[in-house]
Amino acid sequence: MSEMEKDARDLLTRTLMTVSVGALWMLTNVTLGLWFGWFFFANTPTLGNYIFYAFFLISLIALIRYFIKLWSKPI
Repeated sequence: MSEMEKDARDLLTRTLMTVSVGALWMLTNVTLGLWFGWFFFANTPTLGNYIFYAFFLISLIALIRYFIKLWSKPI
């Protein structure tokens, strides 16, 4: 096994999970928004814009709750 202490490993795991899940969330939202054209709207918002922004807000709330749950556990 590794020579790393358990609390150092837990901190590193939490940090890497925070960075990787956050980057995946951003990549997913930017890809969906720009690829399908739902991020910007010309004159009036379409149904796709509403669905995209609803997904964006719901997934942001879920991401923040996940981070709070992840970091609230004692090391």
